[in-house]
Amino acid sequence: MAAVTVPTLELPSGPRIPVLGLGTYPLTDAEAERVVAEALAVGYRLVDTAENYRNEAGVGRGLRASGVERGEVFVTTKFNAKWHGEELVARAFERSAERLGLDYVDLLLVHWPNPAQDRYVSAWRGLIALREQGLVRAIGVSNFKPAHLQRLLDETGVAPDVNQVQLNPLVSRAELREFDARHGIVTQAWSPIGKGGELLEAPVITEVAGRLGRTPAQVVLRWHVQLGNVAIPKTGDPARLRENLDVFGFELTEADMRAIATLDQGEAAAVDSDAFGH
Repeated sequence: MAAVTVPTLELPSGPRIPVLGLGTYPLTDAEAERVVAEALAVGYRLVDTAENYRNEAGVGRGLRASGVERGEVFVTTKFNAKWHGEELVARAFERSAERLGLDYVDLLLVHWPNPAQDRYVSAWRGLIALREQGLVRAIGVSNFKPAHLQRLLDETGVAPDVNQVQLNPLVSRAELREFDARHGIVTQAWSPIGKGGELLEAPVITEVAGRLGRTPAQVVLRWHVQLGNVAIPKTGDPARLRENLDVFGFELTEADMRAIATLDQGEAAAVDSDAFGH
């Protein structure tokens, strides 16, 4: 299989983000270095990491080992709650950039809103400043609910480029996706194929996969593509790296999409970002 060219979406800030990328949690530095280099070799051009994953250094080494030019790779990272402050965000960026060995990142995210701390709007103002300084190309949030997003809009007038959330057919987040779309925010899915078993063994998924001659994971990732999500599946297996990227040569029918929609377990199945964060 030759290297795949992944389609992209234009973010409000201007840069284009691949619709399918590589998640790196919970890879170690050593694992991340290997997997990132292997992923880039087969066509991945989006790599997602975070301060809390403790593998930014390994991701950076993998980027350099790949030989792919920096400008061709879209690098995302995220910062923790202790940096929620207009001035603190710049320090969070500096530390992540140093660990990654990069002069800039393509997308920097507030990792969790941590509403009990009540500083995520201040953190958002810090991100806006970083984008204005050209240190990050795009800015966004992770695990934000519509109420959190609305507060950012009300208090700053600036919408995120991306909202990265737990999202797959078991937790399809229709209301959140609709809110994002209405405000021009790209929805990005973490845990896009779930934890494996329950979702990938669901009869609805296995039936479609068998009929199309595809794997269950490919069916789920194609579902994301057709919904307009950006998905970042994680794998350390070279064969699965290729498999996960090979979802642009087939389509799901409207009936397939409706059938997969019946798997949704509602918001109660998602991690509650009003109660959890770091």
